[in-house]
Amino acid sequence: MWLPPSEAGSHIHRLCDATAVQSAHIHQCLRKAPEVKRVELDKSLNVTLPSLESLRLTGLNVAVIGGTGGIGRALSQQLAARGANVLVVGQTFRDQEVPRITFMKADLGSMREAKRIGAALPAGNIDIVVFTTGIMAGPKREVTSEGIERDLAVSYLSRLVILNEIAPRLGKDRAGTDMRPRIFVMGFPGTEQKANVDDLNSERSYKRFAAHSNTVAGNEVLALDAARRFPGIDVFGLNPGFVKTNIRANLLGPRALFAVVEWLASFMMVEPDVYAERLIPLLVSRDLDGRSGAMFDNKAKAILPSPSSTEPSYAAALMDASDKLVSRALAGRAGEEKRT
Repeated sequence: MWLPPSEAGSHIHRLCDATAVQSAHIHQCLRKAPEVKRVELDKSLNVTLPSLESLRLTGLNVAVIGGTGGIGRALSQQLAARGANVLVVGQTFRDQEVPRITFMKADLGSMREAKRIGAALPAGNIDIVVFTTGIMAGPKREVTSEGIERDLAVSYLSRLVILNEIAPRLGKDRAGTDMRPRIFVMGFPGTEQKANVDDLNSERSYKRFAAHSNTVAGNEVLALDAARRFPGIDVFGLNPGFVKTNIRANLLGPRALFAVVEWLASFMMVEPDVYAERLIPLLVSRDLDGRSGAMFDNKAKAILPSPSSTEPSYAAALMDASDKLVSRALAGRAGEEKRT
């Protein structure tokens, strides 16, 4: 049984109670998990999806950023099985024997690498880009060699850099299609998780759930901001809910604790292949043309964005803080910002 993100907070706390007898550390950690806003369906947006069985995707060119594991890998495999040409970007390629999947190696925790990948991607011939790469912040703050909090770098800022590089070129060289080029940003939209725009890099204080909320909020605002800045393409947000992947491996620290929590939480998760099967018809639905900025849940239903993400001053402050961190990393200033 899958439980929607609207119930995530309460079930995390129930999970905490269930695991208390096994580990006080798990209890202490999960007791601090934030409650999240109930995700609301957007009843004004109805999208007709083609049946999965009817899809023949020969000639479709898709890039999956983070396509070497978890949701991204399942999505890449299923797209390729239906005839699409899939380019995956990530660290470790495991699908060398799968027809129609090619690979670009990258460290997506590096802004310089993200910029290189963005420039190297054949964006002009790509129909669809899906950003799936992600981790979760751990018990102790970790930073990249460029001085960026690791979750923020991998799960959000690298996407921002790549998106900015490819969006102006996306789909420009395609022939024989009238579908607008599309970008999908996977995250946790609609749950009203806000970023601390004054300490986006968690330099003044660090708490794992607060740090991850910076990433969640960043991705939601990124999708809406890109939809506004790049009118020639369509940009969408995706909320997959709970999926059985290793994204939470860093959250609790010791692997034994991670294994216990994942086992106890498995009843409310779906397999990556199940989510991929739900997602693929949405990725190619003709009804999405011109509906840039829409958000979708794990059943491909339209959802409303978080209220804060549509507040202009907050969104502008978040994007400004993000741009400053990226600029600092690209300039080679890996040290922490000075205290004032």
